[in-house]
Amino acid sequence: MSEKTVLVTGAGGFIGHHLVDYLVRKGLRVRGVDIKAPEYAPTAAHDFRLLDLRVEKNCAIATAGVDEVYHLAADMGGIGYITSSHAAISLHNTLINVHMLKAAREAGVKRFLYSSSACIYPQYLQTKPDVTPLREDDAFPADPEEGYGLEKLYMEKLCQYFTEDWGFPTRTVRFHNVYGPLGTYSGGREKAPAAISRKVAEIADGGTIEIWGDGQQTRSFMHVDDCVEGIYRIMQSDYDRPLNLGTDELVTIDELVDLVAMTAGKTVIKRHDTSRPQGVRGRNSDNSRLRSVLDWEPHIMLKDGIVPTYRWIEQMVAGGAAQLHDPAAEAAE
Repeated sequence: MSEKTVLVTGAGGFIGHHLVDYLVRKGLRVRGVDIKAPEYAPTAAHDFRLLDLRVEKNCAIATAGVDEVYHLAADMGGIGYITSSHAAISLHNTLINVHMLKAAREAGVKRFLYSSSACIYPQYLQTKPDVTPLREDDAFPADPEEGYGLEKLYMEKLCQYFTEDWGFPTRTVRFHNVYGPLGTYSGGREKAPAAISRKVAEIADGGTIEIWGDGQQTRSFMHVDDCVEGIYRIMQSDYDRPLNLGTDELVTIDELVDLVAMTAGKTVIKRHDTSRPQGVRGRNSDNSRLRSVLDWEPHIMLKDGIVPTYRWIEQMVAGGAAQLHDPAAEAAE
C-alpha cells in the first residue's frame, strides 16, 4: 500500500462515500471525516472520524498527518433546500471551508482540492433552456445563486489567494449535477434524478407525479463514477484554477422523467407545479478546458447511468427505507 495518506471530508455523504471507495482501490490510505457516518453502506476508509468541521479545532485534528485533502464537506441539498436556507448554508459552509483551508496549510498538506459548484455561474447566462454551455471564465462578472453559490465563489477565490500569496497548492472543481446510487433520495435535500426516481418508484403504472416547474428547464447530469474519477484526475493535474466537471448532455426535466419512467417500465402522468422552486432556466457544462487539461471527460450517458440509480432507489422504496436529515448536516452530496 502507498505511504500516502489522503483525507476525504464529507466522507459520510454521497460523493464522498464513493470517492473513498475509489481512492482505497487506488492503493491510498484514506481518512474519512464527516458529521455523520455513511447511511447506506459501510465506509472503506482505513480511518473514519466523526467530526463537526464547523469547529476550528476539529479541522486541525482532521488534517494532522495527511498528505492531500479532498474537501467535499458542505451543507447543501436540492433546489428546495438551497433556495430556502441562505443563512444556514452560508454560515455553515463559510465556517467549514475557511477552517479547513487554514488547517490544511498549517498542517503542511501538500495539496488541497476544493469542491465547488456550477451554482457559482451568473444567473444572467442561464435564462433560457437552450443555454450556451458555461465556460470557467464566465464566472465573472459575478451573479451567482444566492447563499450557496455566492459562498462557493468566495471560497474559490480564497483558494486562489492561498496559492498566489502563500504558495499553498490548491485545486478547484465545479460539479454539475451529480447522481447515482447511495445518494439522498427523500427528505428535502435530494437532487432531481433521485427525487424523480423516488416519485416514479412510489406510484403504480399510469400514476401521476409532481414536477417542480414546467418541465422545460434544462440541466446536464453526471454519474458519480465519472465524478470521482474526474476528482482524482484533477487532483493529480498541475492545473490550479477552477475546472468544470460535468457532462454536456443537455436534457429537459421532462426528458429526465421520461428516461426514469422508461427504466421503470411505467407510464407516468406529469403534473407540473410552477409555484415550486426550479432554479435557473438552463445550465450546461462546457468541457473544453477539462479536455485540454486532462485529455479526458465524463463519458457515462444519462440513459445508462440512470438505470442502476433508479434500481437502487426502487429497492430502497420497496423496503420502506426512510431518511431523516439534520438541517445542519455537512455531508457533501
